[in-house]
Amino acid sequence: MNLPITREQALNLIEYHNTESSDIIHYLESEAIMGALALRLGENEEYWKMLGLLHDIDWGLTKGNSAEHLTKAPSILKNAGFDDEFICIVVSHGYGFDCAGLKEMKRTRNIEFALACAETVTGLIHAYALIRKGIDGMEVTGLKKRFKDKKFAAGVDREIIMECEKLGLSIDEFFDIAIKAVQSIAKEVGF
Repeated sequence: MNLPITREQALNLIEYHNTESSDIIHYLESEAIMGALALRLGENEEYWKMLGLLHDIDWGLTKGNSAEHLTKAPSILKNAGFDDEFICIVVSHGYGFDCAGLKEMKRTRNIEFALACAETVTGLIHAYALIRKGIDGMEVTGLKKRFKDKKFAAGVDREIIMECEKLGLSIDEFFDIAIKAVQSIAKEVGF
């Protein structure tokens, strides 16, 4: 699980392919949550954080046509020195979506479930933090209430968030981990 580039180099790669600050905030939040999940599950924190940071590396290039999302990521990551395993995990977060021909694919491994639920929950947490005017003091009960309200952050796929259960985590425990992870980088992501 050696990484071919440093975090600083990964951030440079992201900024080269992505210009919108809202996208970069999502990557940073995903990185933080993946790191916290790795610690909780006894996995390689640096590796999991890098997955979170780079999972949408081609979004800045493909967001105009979401069906192309994850079609450019493999070559970008390969050129940066990442191996096929890392690239497969990154691509797995698109399984089940109409992008890169992944509609019929299913996640099967913990690391895939972790990346999918971690990057998805950022939308719910970020939206809730915006209406609260910050993330300080955010609690699981409030986030869970928003989670149950399907009109709130309607684009956030609740079923993917529930994949946390495949990691042996209850939704409450997952929300607690995710909230604390984003709180730990509050200034970096504008809270």
